[in-house]
Amino acid sequence: MKNIVIQFYIVALFMLSSITMLAQTPGDTDGTADGLEGTDAPAAPIDDYLLPMALVAIFAGYKYSKNTAQKTV
Repeated sequence: MKNIVIQFYIVALFMLSSITMLAQTPGDTDGTADGLEGTDAPAAPIDDYLLPMALVAIFAGYKYSKNTAQKTV
């Protein structure tokens, strides 16, 4: 039970801290017209992380299925 509570707190910490990573800097606020209505930020290069994320997902799925198969036998 204690392990589940610790895991919940860790996941909640990561979920709530990721909200602050989505915020953008306010930009130039010295009175110019390029403040909030200027050009948009460039797109994030998610393609760089697809292969590592897929490998982590496959590894996690393998470990999970291995652990559940051992417990049912």
